[in-house]
Amino acid sequence: MDWGKVVYVFFTLMSLTSTAAFLYDHSSIMLFIAASLNIISTILKLGVRNLLAAELLAASLVADLHLIPAFIYMEVIGHPGWAMSLSIGALIANLFSIIMVFIESAKTKENYE
Repeated sequence: MDWGKVVYVFFTLMSLTSTAAFLYDHSSIMLFIAASLNIISTILKLGVRNLLAAELLAASLVADLHLIPAFIYMEVIGHPGWAMSLSIGALIANLFSIIMVFIESAKTKENYE
């Protein structure tokens, strides 16, 4: 088992579910947790060298560039509607990232057989 992959998939899933939790609860604490988890996920993906590493990193960066401004809109500007809209974009980017992980896993399994 590749523990590095386990860790970065874990943080990607945690970011995805935390973003979904923010969209359900509209809590700025949940948005902060989602952004923090996504930043950790992005940092972990920096050292990954696999089939779809560039796509995974790009999707994670897109989610970062949605969640960070969403937190700013929520806390500094006070516009929760924009924060929710940006969080939906981050949710889509994280879903794309999870789909890429599944594709990469399938391709890796084909190479082992």
